[in-house]
Amino acid sequence: MIFTRFYFWAFFAIVLLIYSLLANKRVGRSLFIFAASLFFYYKTSGFFFFLLLFSTITDYLIGFKIHKSSKEINKKLWVALSVFINLSVLAYFKYSYFITDAINDMFGTELTTRNFLAEFSNLLTGSSFDTAKIFLPVGISFFTFQTISYAVDVYRKKLKPVKNIIDFGFYVSFFPQLVAGPIVRAADFIPQIYKKFSLSRYDFGMAIFLILKGLIKKIMIGDYVAVNFVDRIFSNPDMYTGFESLLAMFGYSLQVYVDFSGYTDMAIGVALLMGFRLPINFNSPYKARNPGEFWSRWHISLSSWLKDYLYIPLGGNRSAGFGTYINLFVVLAVITLLSGQWWVAVILVCVCFVVGVFMRFFYKFRRHIETNINRMVTMLLGGLWHGASWNFILWGGINGLGVVWYKYWRKISPWENSNHWVATAWKIALTLSFITFTRVFFRAPDYDTATTMLRLIGTDFNAALIPQILWGYRKVVLMMIFGFTTHWLSYSFKDTWRDKFINSPHYLQAIISIVIIFIVYQSICAGMQPFIYFQF
Repeated sequence: MIFTRFYFWAFFAIVLLIYSLLANKRVGRSLFIFAASLFFYYKTSGFFFFLLLFSTITDYLIGFKIHKSSKEINKKLWVALSVFINLSVLAYFKYSYFITDAINDMFGTELTTRNFLAEFSNLLTGSSFDTAKIFLPVGISFFTFQTISYAVDVYRKKLKPVKNIIDFGFYVSFFPQLVAGPIVRAADFIPQIYKKFSLSRYDFGMAIFLILKGLIKKIMIGDYVAVNFVDRIFSNPDMYTGFESLLAMFGYSLQVYVDFSGYTDMAIGVALLMGFRLPINFNSPYKARNPGEFWSRWHISLSSWLKDYLYIPLGGNRSAGFGTYINLFVVLAVITLLSGQWWVAVILVCVCFVVGVFMRFFYKFRRHIETNINRMVTMLLGGLWHGASWNFILWGGINGLGVVWYKYWRKISPWENSNHWVATAWKIALTLSFITFTRVFFRAPDYDTATTMLRLIGTDFNAALIPQILWGYRKVVLMMIFGFTTHWLSYSFKDTWRDKFINSPHYLQAIISIVIIFIVYQSICAGMQPFIYFQF
């Protein structure tokens, strides 16, 4: 049930056919899409759909409690309960092995994990799931963030609680974006449920265009580069030169973009065919001229979620409050657990004590810390959202340092205000190189692999072999050039060709679609590759 397989499109064709009969019957279409989405999630993740139902019912009820509470403290307690329940469920499935292994390493215990959902399924249905293994439910990181945003938005009075649980279930489980986003805010999506169905000719053409673009990105570019080059290098970097490692890092930067943005393009297109508009999730991120701008263009729904529900509530760039230090404690505790060593905790405590003393007696130092600590905490927690490992901690931390560094560099940079194309190209190249460097920790299976690739770039580059390597991987290199070049084309150029497709006759759109789909699926050189963000 993924967008690149026939099974999904057969499912969607049936859904769209039935939906067209119910499009103007609001209650009926909500009930149908909710049921279809549950079926979709069941086919994707099995009995984990009970987890989706639990999250839906819990936050539906909490939303009413927040709205009906007359005292501010009670409202905050209900919001806290929503956050606690959702993050506890997320932590159980995503971090159980990490927490258990860390405790066992530090205290010499022999704790084991248990899959309570598997036990429930075995008891209820007579299934025989392994209760000793915990599998990460697809999309759990996305739909838990959506339900948290619902509770917070009700508390902030951005919307009233949804009266009908079917409508709320529709919002939480809407299948186009359920498993990998974009993360949809309740205040943006729920009002659309109550509007009449509408699909203009332009919207229809846009939806088809986005779906085709997503297929090209994912299969023809991303999967081809991954299977024929990137995966090979990252699986065993010692067999390759430093230049090949460097090329693989840039190849992965392209792959992860076309893979994830391709998914969201298709998700937005599928939703649009049913009359629903999902938020844009990528805005040409490799055109960014600094790390801060990159994160305003990349995975926008997550970046903006972290900004609105974490960074700003912590104090933003104004001050560091109690919540900041609680979250900082969580991050430092994770670092200690990852190390498995008590002396790491001692060092971290000493560093915090020294920094605290400096903050107490030096005002300017305190202001620098207070205006930047929330950025670092947010980026580190963003890294932990992807997984509990040294690689993700380093990836989030380095990106945070990049954002902070640029904040100071722009004050003294002689090129900051220059709009000359050479200066712009240099800024874009430098930002892309920095982001690509950090991604070695994101992609590598472990810390040793990441450091091995970086070491090879510095010690075994073998520049004399570059022409031979480029020729040997000429098809991959040409695909990478094609991917980056089309990304860097101007908005006006791409919009012109997009609008030409949208405004063309339907028969011509059909012919173009058939030709593109044929070419895309002819480019498959191995089994269908899963979407990268399914693992999060």
